[in-house]
Amino acid sequence: MSILLDTHVFIWAIGGENRLSKTARTLLEDPDEIIFLSAASSWEIAIKWSKGALDLPGNPGTFIPEAIAAARISKLSITIRDSCYVADLPFHHKDPFDRLLIAQAQANDLRIFTNDRSFKKYDVDVFWV
Repeated sequence: MSILLDTHVFIWAIGGENRLSKTARTLLEDPDEIIFLSAASSWEIAIKWSKGALDLPGNPGTFIPEAIAAARISKLSITIRDSCYVADLPFHHKDPFDRLLIAQAQANDLRIFTNDRSFKKYDVDVFWV
């Protein structure tokens, strides 16, 4: 099963932070795994960076494409189908970015890597990092 990264997991993974479990890091480095970053996450990162709430080594417009290329992460666009899946989600989670990631995981049969415990309330395959 392919992997969708929650936004914070992407930041931890590319930042070399030691917050990921050994198992998570091994899976992310496995060349047989297909890893995705959603456009929702790049949007969330851009908003946080522009507000000064997230420090990055450069502008997100340059930094994110370079980081995903270096880490062999695939881009996941937001489709109409993905966004419509949000309509059927219960409101266990209020964050619109996380709700869209959950919908994308469901719509595209992806396992989501996160440490957000709210995700376990949804019918989605979660790997706790």
